[in-house]
Amino acid sequence: MNHFLKSIIDWMMDKEEAMAKQCAVPMKEIELQIKKVQEQKEKIQKEYDDAMQELNEVLERLEKIKNAEILRCETKKEEA
Repeated sequence: MNHFLKSIIDWMMDKEEAMAKQCAVPMKEIELQIKKVQEQKEKIQKEYDDAMQELNEVLERLEKIKNAEILRCETKKEEA
């Protein structure tokens, strides 16, 4: 699916570039598209950063659980 969308976007960008070379696209329209893409990029970056932070927190908790379990199991082995 991503390949399909990328192909469509590439095709659209090629057409828009050709139109811009013929001065058929107003500069204001291009600037508006740039702004929209930058906003979308920032939104996706924030979502990514939030997801990575959550995953890092989960990993930290799992490491703590693992370390506690290792200590508990070693203590039981020593007692036996």
